[in-house]
Amino acid sequence: MCGRLSQYRGIHDFVDALSMPGALVNNVGDQPLGHFNLAPSTPVALLHIAAASLHADLLPWGWRPHWSKDHATPINARVEKVAHGAFFRAIWPHRAIVPIDSWFEWVDEGRAKKQPYLIRRADQRPALCAAIAQFSGEHAGFVMLTADSEGGLLDVHDRRPVVLAPAFARQWLDPATAGEHAEQIALHLSEPATLFEWYPVSSAVGNVRNQGAELIARLPG
Repeated sequence: MCGRLSQYRGIHDFVDALSMPGALVNNVGDQPLGHFNLAPSTPVALLHIAAASLHADLLPWGWRPHWSKDHATPINARVEKVAHGAFFRAIWPHRAIVPIDSWFEWVDEGRAKKQPYLIRRADQRPALCAAIAQFSGEHAGFVMLTADSEGGLLDVHDRRPVVLAPAFARQWLDPATAGEHAEQIALHLSEPATLFEWYPVSSAVGNVRNQGAELIARLPG
């Protein structure tokens, strides 16, 4: 998946979609988040469990271990490899949900520039994306899990975020869920491509300084 997200609803809308009972430790505020064009390294709202409570925090999108000599900071992790590779070993046990309204992909349609597309759930409910994270410290950040695309999504891109139904998202977040079971949830229980829709949007989304609601509007025609 390409590196742009939208997250414009309020955190309580996202928590409602998760359907998790109990109090929320809210560190992102009560107002709509209002982000239509989130890029890597910028703070993104995510949900995780700490001290038996659901927390909403802002973390930079991207993470690498302190020992890595790579210049690039990964923003995504391949679900097929993340549980068993050394690179993400330190944060694999620290699971989170990144609730988003949509994400963007750029498609080569034979023109001079690639065409951006918005992808979202067809029912327009939030997409609850599986992630792993370091929640504090100098190297705090998160990566989203991605899986092979399927069905019509192959028309847009060959990778997609691992979007979970609320019941599986709650299991993913639950510290009592064993790592092996969490891996199976991410590998085999993501939402199917048939639940999503996509449409072309303005090329203005390519500039991260552009943040207005017009970025998510369908192009006419």
